[in-house]
Amino acid sequence: MGDVVIRVGTPISDKTNIRTSVSDPPTPRDDRPHDDSVAAQSEKLNVVIDDEDGEPISYPDGGLRAWLLVFGLGCGVCATFGFVNAWGVFQAYYEETLLRDTPASNIAWIGSIQYALVFIPGLVFGKLFDLGWFKTPLLISSGYWEFVLCQGIAVGLACGAIFGPIMGIVPHWFKKNLNLAYCAMSIGSSVGGTIFPIIVRNLIQDVGFKWTMRITGFIMLFLLGFCNIFAERRLPPKKDLGPFFNLRAFKSPAYSLFSASAFVNFLGLYTILTYIDVSAQAAGIPKNFSFYLLPIANVGSGCGRIIAGLGADRIGPLNMVIPFTIVNGLVTFLWPLAHSVGGYVVLALVYGATAGIFASLVASPVVPMGSRYDVGTRVGMTFTILAMGALAGPPISGAILDATGSYKWVGIYAGTSIELAVVLMVIARWFVLKGWKGKC
Repeated sequence: MGDVVIRVGTPISDKTNIRTSVSDPPTPRDDRPHDDSVAAQSEKLNVVIDDEDGEPISYPDGGLRAWLLVFGLGCGVCATFGFVNAWGVFQAYYEETLLRDTPASNIAWIGSIQYALVFIPGLVFGKLFDLGWFKTPLLISSGYWEFVLCQGIAVGLACGAIFGPIMGIVPHWFKKNLNLAYCAMSIGSSVGGTIFPIIVRNLIQDVGFKWTMRITGFIMLFLLGFCNIFAERRLPPKKDLGPFFNLRAFKSPAYSLFSASAFVNFLGLYTILTYIDVSAQAAGIPKNFSFYLLPIANVGSGCGRIIAGLGADRIGPLNMVIPFTIVNGLVTFLWPLAHSVGGYVVLALVYGATAGIFASLVASPVVPMGSRYDVGTRVGMTFTILAMGALAGPPISGAILDATGSYKWVGIYAGTSIELAVVLMVIARWFVLKGWKGKC
């Protein structure tokens, strides 16, 4: 047997090839059994065989550099999705002041466009990531003025140009601890969703709306600086990855069903996050307290992401997501029945925790459904599909509210969407495992 080339993932600037012979006999002093296999050599080098391409790839799976990367990506998530998660405070503010004569469903379109455009650019920037373009989107989008120009389109596109590529970089650094790394990174979303509503609400009262957005933009710029410093891809790009939208990926029933489940889930997932503030006021909760329900929900989301990180690598991301998404749907059904401060606090915490588990692991099931070299493309396609749900969900809820004047039917619609998504996830899980038992 000849030499076997093991390509170990390194930064792009260092395309080192490590050669190791699997045919040389052990030295006389080595009395251990000789394993004449690539797997044995790979294990010593912490190398894992990529299932799709059959190429050995090494993963640090920890260490200072890898966890600094996670910290930097967490700062990027805080500056993008964390800010988007603060939309509820803008929904309430616009309904009370600037757009008081505009139906809630119309106002919700602003936030929905913002949510959707965080995900839709993943189709383009995920592909660019696979081709080796990573830093350029981050540098182009790291400016405060994008958050001033337009709440919906400019903010969403700027955040999406950052959010998409950073979701694809984690699998370059982690294998066994992939889900833990994803969840640790996604805590930045909960931190942003907790602090930005408080910052925005208080600054609007003190300095007005325009300067609130400018100050918020400078905070984003600071956070994205850390993201640019620590974020770095490891594996060399592949140039022959096909079109931006790879239809061959949908030949996998598991991938197709999971992408569909993400779309259906997002039709209802952000309904509570969008309307929890105004619905609490309608239920008689004081305005000064109802405002804090959004940060409370994001605190719960942070707790859920920690739970997901601790459990997903042991039992599998889908095994973690499915039961908690069932609970999320039940909470959504029960949401209109809350009429007290205590009830809304419990609602916010439980909803936040269960939604956070899904949000932190939404990309994880996609990673093993193909090659690590085109993970950005596949994640980007899934994000584009689920973005349609994020775009339509809150406005549909708002239209139901405008038509019925009650949150009861809004809860029924959103809860049904979430539970239907669970059914699709269960079927996708079956296609992955070819059965009902196993880690997935």
